[in-house]
Amino acid sequence: MRMRTQKRIRATAIFCLLMAEISIAGCETNPYTGRWQLLMTSVGQEMQMGTQAYDQIKTDPKMRLSQDPREIEPVKRIAARIVEAAKRSKYAEMAQQFQWEVSVIKDDKTANAFALPGGKMAVYTGIFPAAKTEAGLAAVMGHEVVHALARHGAERMSQGQAANFGLQVAGAAIGLSGGNPMVSQATMAALGVGTQVGVLLPFSRKHESEADYIGILLAADAGYDPRESVALWERMAQLSGGGGQAEFLSTHPGHDTRIDQLKEWMPEAMAIYQKRTPMPAAPLPEVGGR
Repeated sequence: MRMRTQKRIRATAIFCLLMAEISIAGCETNPYTGRWQLLMTSVGQEMQMGTQAYDQIKTDPKMRLSQDPREIEPVKRIAARIVEAAKRSKYAEMAQQFQWEVSVIKDDKTANAFALPGGKMAVYTGIFPAAKTEAGLAAVMGHEVVHALARHGAERMSQGQAANFGLQVAGAAIGLSGGNPMVSQATMAALGVGTQVGVLLPFSRKHESEADYIGILLAADAGYDPRESVALWERMAQLSGGGGQAEFLSTHPGHDTRIDQLKEWMPEAMAIYQKRTPMPAAPLPEVGGR
C-alpha cells in the first residue's frame, strides 16, 4: 500500500513539474492559422542557438560557400525581397528583430535550403534545378523563412521536452524505476513509438503545411508569382522519381498532398500578388553539368 502511494506521489510531482514548465514558457497561437503552439524557450534563446548553428555550418570544412556571383546574386535578391515582405507581415515585429543573413552553399547534389531562428539562411545549389527560376526559389525561401518566424524549431523542442516529461510520468505511475529492466525498456519503447508517431510527427507535418501556406503569401507579397510553387513541387516529384517515404510516417506532406494544398491556397496568394509589381521569373544558373 505504501509503495503504491509513493508511486502516485512521484507521478504527481513529475506532472506538476511539467505543468510548471509549460506555464512558465506560455503558449501562443499562429497569427495566420490560429493554431495553438507550445513554446518553452524564449525568442532570445532561439536566436542565440540559430546564430551558433549557422556559425558552425559556415566553418565546417565539409561545407563550401559559393563564390560564384551567378549563384549568389539571385539568392541575395530573393532573400532581400522575402525579408521585406516578412517585415510587412503579421510576423513584422519578429522580422524586425532578426539579424538577416544568407549564404549559398556549393553542393550541387543537395536539394535543400534552411532558415534558422534569428534570420540566418542558406541555400544549397542543388535546389536550383527544382526551383528553376527565381520565382520557384522564392517559394522555397518563403517556406524556410516561415519556419523561423513561426518558431517551428522552438515548438519541436518544446514538444520533445513535453514528451520526455510525459514518459517520466508514465514510468513513475507504473513503477518502472528500480523494476525489471527488460519490462522497463519494452514499456518505454512502446510509449516512445506512440509518442513519436501519434504526437510529434503529425505536428511536424502541420509545420510543413503551415510553412507552405504562409510562405507563398510572403513570396506573393515580395512580387513572385505564387503559381511557381506548384510547378516547383511538380518538378520535385519528378526529380524524386515518385519515390520517398510513406506520408503517414513522414514529417513532410506527400508531393500530391502538397500540390493540392497549394492550389487550394492559390486564390488568396494571387490576390496579394496582383497588388504588387511582378518580379521577372529569371532562370537560375545551371549546376552539376546540367
